[in-house]
Amino acid sequence: MFLDRDGVINRAIVRAGTPYSPRTVEEFEFMPDAAASVDRLRAAGFYLAIATNQPEIARGNLSWTALAAMHALIERRLGISDIRVCPHEDRDDCACRKPKPGMLLAAARDAHLDLPGSFMIGDRWRDVAAGRAAGCRTALLDYKYDEAMDVRPDFTAASLAKAVDWVLSIS
Repeated sequence: MFLDRDGVINRAIVRAGTPYSPRTVEEFEFMPDAAASVDRLRAAGFYLAIATNQPEIARGNLSWTALAAMHALIERRLGISDIRVCPHEDRDDCACRKPKPGMLLAAARDAHLDLPGSFMIGDRWRDVAAGRAAGCRTALLDYKYDEAMDVRPDFTAASLAKAVDWVLSIS
């Protein structure tokens, strides 16, 4: 199970219809259904990995120290230790920045995961596109952001809990 971070595990900070990551630990807030949803996935036997774009690092707006503190919170509260980060911007043209599947492919290789049997849950088109490119089934948490959705998810939900209901119903 691949999960995006901002908007899935924690609240995204939305400015002018566009979601951004928190820049400080003080801004970091878990989504209300994150812990229960992760517990349900773990109980169903899923390996859990987070794949998150963090371009605010490249832009100088987020420090590695703050990011590490946020990820320590995730590990302590949710027990997810496989957290993949792309610190680049689109212009860097790296293989890890979603919509490219680099982080998912690396996690699958490292943990010996079956990608066609895996899922990607995210809140943006980039997450869906990365999941599709990796060969996963995809779910979109649709928060009605002000951005085009050029790729279709396998399932659309209003919350992580609803997306997990779908995953568990077909697994």
